[in-house]
Amino acid sequence: MKKVLVLEDESSIRSFVVINLKRSGYEPIEAETGEQALEELKKNPDIKVALLDVMLPDIDGFEVCRRIRALGSKIGIIMLTAKSQEMDKVTGLMTGADDYVTKPFSPAELTARIDALYRRTGGDTEDEPVLGELTSGPFRLNTRNRTLEKNGSRIRLTQIEYSIMKLFIDNPGKALSREDILNEVWGRDYFGELKIVDVNIRRLRIKIEDDPTIPTYITTVWGYGYKWGF
Repeated sequence: MKKVLVLEDESSIRSFVVINLKRSGYEPIEAETGEQALEELKKNPDIKVALLDVMLPDIDGFEVCRRIRALGSKIGIIMLTAKSQEMDKVTGLMTGADDYVTKPFSPAELTARIDALYRRTGGDTEDEPVLGELTSGPFRLNTRNRTLEKNGSRIRLTQIEYSIMKLFIDNPGKALSREDILNEVWGRDYFGELKIVDVNIRRLRIKIEDDPTIPTYITTVWGYGYKWGF
């Protein structure tokens, strides 16, 4: 079964999400609090995607996301927020989330976002072909276990970050538009905003650049997108 963690303290919203996930062929694992969500993740290591509500009675969704990433987990994470403020979206992504959905949301939108992320986390068998290793400068990308090393040291990546890195290394020196990156990494059926590309690039630069404020590997093509080259 395709397991998805649903962390939402409002039972009516949680039930709505759970019903729609079951209709779409997923097995929802429910949690009301952040601590309960972390326990469910321990008990169900085969969970591929987590929906995390931001506003919770104990630790908030941002902190749950931080703790998941601190453990090195590569599961897909979608933040659920009742607020439309840009800061909430950016905060969620910078703590390690892959996507965000603002309430109220339609079942079709949420399911499409989960489908796209589930594919990216390797949950579907028709995943990309295994090639072995790709190298670029000090970087070595292992496509078998989906890991990245810089000068021999492992860099922890989310599955979205891995997919962005692979896209860049596959296209050295080529200017990629934000739309190109969104379509290739999140999928052409993705409903979200281009902003998610910029925030993930910012997060990736923090991990791979010698100085993220003066990026030399992922450079900005102003008014267009980004380019891999040094």
